[in-house]
Order: sequence, then C-alpha cells, then structure tokens
Amino acid sequence: MRRAPTPEFPVIAFLPSAVVRLAAAAALALALSPAIAAPTPAGTVDMAKVLQPGPLAELSLGDPNGVTMIEYGSLTCSHCATFATAVFPDFQKAYVDTGKVHFIFREFSRNPLDLAAFVLARCEGDDKALATIDLLFAEQDKWAFVENPLEALITALRPTGMSHDQAMACLKDQSKADALTKVLNAAVQDVKVQGTPTFVVDGKVYDGELSTADLDAILKPLVK
Repeated sequence: MRRAPTPEFPVIAFLPSAVVRLAAAAALALALSPAIAAPTPAGTVDMAKVLQPGPLAELSLGDPNGVTMIEYGSLTCSHCATFATAVFPDFQKAYVDTGKVHFIFREFSRNPLDLAAFVLARCEGDDKALATIDLLFAEQDKWAFVENPLEALITALRPTGMSHDQAMACLKDQSKADALTKVLNAAVQDVKVQGTPTFVVDGKVYDGELSTADLDAILKPLVK
C-alpha cells in the first residue's frame, strides 16, 4: 500500500529556496551597510624622509615593493604587546605574507628598561631581533612589570640561548644604546611620535593601537 505523502516533504523541498533567499538578503544587507571608516590620522609626514636609512638595520617583514607600514613600538607598552599578540598574526597573514604590505618595526625606547630590552634584542643579531622582540612582547607580563625587571628580562631571553653573562656583556655595548637613542630622537623629530604604538602608512600617522578593522579600512584602498 502506497504511503501517503507526509507534510514534511513540501517543507524540505521549500528549504533550499528559502536558504537562497535568506543568503541573498544577508549579502544585500552587508553590501548596503556602511563601510567602517578609517581612523583619523594624527598628522602627516614625508615618507621619503621617514624611510631614509638610520643608524640601525631596519627590522622588516614582507615585500619591499608593498605598501610600507611602520610601527613605532615600546617593549614595556601593554598596548604594543596586545597589538603584537592579538592583532599582528592575522594582519601578517592577510597583508605581509601576501606581499601587499612591507612592515617595518622601529624601536621607541620610552624608558631605560625599554632601551635595555632593545639592546639585548639587537645583540641577538639583526636577523633575529624582530623574533626576539616578539618573544618579549609575548612574555611582557613576566618581566616588564615585576620587582626586578632586568633580571626577569634576561631570564625571558633564555629560549634564545643568550646566557646571563652574554646579556650583561651586551648591555655594555654603548654603540647600540646610542644608535637606539638616535632612532628615538628621529621618531620624535620627524614623525612627532608622542606615545606607542604609533603607525605610519602612506604618509599618515596614526596614534594608538589599531584593530583588524582599522587596518582593513586603512590598507584596503592602498593595496593591489
């Protein structure tokens, strides 16, 4: 005996078209929604001047032919650490690894502990300094805000293979400290950096931490 059609069948047959209509409506709503506006720049700079070689090798990632983005960061800055650990990984995948953006990190030493940390990172070698800076951002709470920060800083560098004696010898390298001070002074004079992080993109200066949405709004109109 043939079983009579159950009421579920028409509903199931209807679902694909309903899903299509819902998806189309959602896509239309997304297309019509206002785009997130880029943050307002704090100022402008001459990129040619800002990109002139300094006393230290640039710490950079990505294709030099991409859109240049400079971050001035401090290793004792909690907002810089948040950007490095929570925002930068996705930004790197989307823009740096794809060749769209040439990212440059410049050391902005706000205090003696910053200076010591950046000197130690440079003693690892220019090719390893950026990775060392990333390590120190990831471990910031273990060394930057403790009772004996210098010893904690040296301990945080153990994964790099740097011994305590090597670290103490490195900290006596006045030439690196002098070069980092020149980087700081150039940032203040040429870019008017007042705090960290500060970003420079396409001649525009952005103060403070940038979110993924902020970066998209700034960079998408510039990249190919």
